[in-house]
Amino acid sequence: MQDNAMGPGNVQQIERMMRTYGTPLLRMCYVYLRNASLAEDATQDAFLKAYQNLDGFRNERQLSEKAWLMQIAVNTCRDYRRRAWFRYAEQSLSLEDIGYLPMESDMSAQWLAGEIEALPIKLKEIILLHYYQSLSYDEIAALLGISRSTVYARLERARGRLRKELEGWDTDG
Repeated sequence: MQDNAMGPGNVQQIERMMRTYGTPLLRMCYVYLRNASLAEDATQDAFLKAYQNLDGFRNERQLSEKAWLMQIAVNTCRDYRRRAWFRYAEQSLSLEDIGYLPMESDMSAQWLAGEIEALPIKLKEIILLHYYQSLSYDEIAALLGISRSTVYARLERARGRLRKELEGWDTDG
């Protein structure tokens, strides 16, 4: 750990970030890892990495604070998924389980949760980052290391898949 990351101001800043962004980061980690324990570990690892790199963030400022933390969390989850033991971890959480969507009897909300869950990870992450984390195209592009046009294309592809499924859905019952 860098010596300059140990100051009391940095501790206060990371504590504030944890209070402000802890739940959204944990939810995003759940989406990637689909395992409660691993998601909690990944979230903690992401905040540790953020703490160790606070000075770099202060100097760079290409991303908003939230997008910067999301980038660290997404990269941490990708690292977890690359590990050989990951394929043996239980992966049984849904978007409803982690509180992304309301736990209500509204069948359309439950159906939508299932359809988003069924999307490939690259499309699901775009939907979640844009609609559930309220990040801009530019923030998502920087966070994922892709172009703005790729963000737009993936978002359109995800919307198209969801729209196609909606065509057969009768919301009136």
